[in-house]
Amino acid sequence: MSVLAVSELRGIADRLRDAERDRAPVPPLTLERPWLSAADAYEIQLHNIRRRTAAVVGHKVGLSSKAMQEMMGVDEPDYGHLLADMRLSEDEPADAGRYCYPRVEIEVAFLLGDDLPGEDCTEADVLAATEAFAPSIELIDSRIVDWRIRLADTIADNASSAGFVVGASRVPPNDLDPRGIAAVLRRGAEVVAAGRSDAVLGNPVTAVAWLARTVARFGVRLRAGHLILPGACARAVDVRPGDEFRAEFSGLGEVRLAFAGVRAGSGNAEREDLS
Repeated sequence: MSVLAVSELRGIADRLRDAERDRAPVPPLTLERPWLSAADAYEIQLHNIRRRTAAVVGHKVGLSSKAMQEMMGVDEPDYGHLLADMRLSEDEPADAGRYCYPRVEIEVAFLLGDDLPGEDCTEADVLAATEAFAPSIELIDSRIVDWRIRLADTIADNASSAGFVVGASRVPPNDLDPRGIAAVLRRGAEVVAAGRSDAVLGNPVTAVAWLARTVARFGVRLRAGHLILPGACARAVDVRPGDEFRAEFSGLGEVRLAFAGVRAGSGNAEREDLS
């Protein structure tokens, strides 16, 4: 239950919307309002999502590693929305100048072939409803100055989500153990991140089941055709104009994402992602 007035929540949402539109990050929301709760933050996120014209095409899970949960002092992940206008292409460079502090993460994407149940969703339900796994890169960004975020900051900021690209490969769940997928991210020829899919709560399927149960509290269902990004296999990597990334996943193929343009943000030293 939110403790802030609707007008105050909408005012905060306006600030985040303007920060994204103008590429002008704002100070941490929790600096001015250290009491800002996760419930308040989700209301802020939802207000901005509802007024976007692009369709919701899926969701992303953040804070899906135990290490990040311990750092943030929470015992469960958070989530954000994926919109149609956030979809990026392997064939066309993304404009780094559109973002404040862009970073990339490698994730095993879930493509749903059937609707998921809500509050009672299990891991078995997730596997039964998943049409395929696919290789993906999530583009994350913060509209908060210098990524100085606490839990409520990132939730309000749509879990720091900004874009995504999905590779062409599709692998049915029965053909691949989702817990044992090794992933490597290269910038050009250099390996800049590496990890495994079990970095995501021990099993990314667990993260998707958690998501289905959690969004049900807000009257939301994960539907057939939705894309779900369950969390990163490895640390986030900062984006520089001109970067060309290639992510390779064992048994799952690869996906690429390149960047052009000049970034508007600054102070973007590499560090662990908190989304």
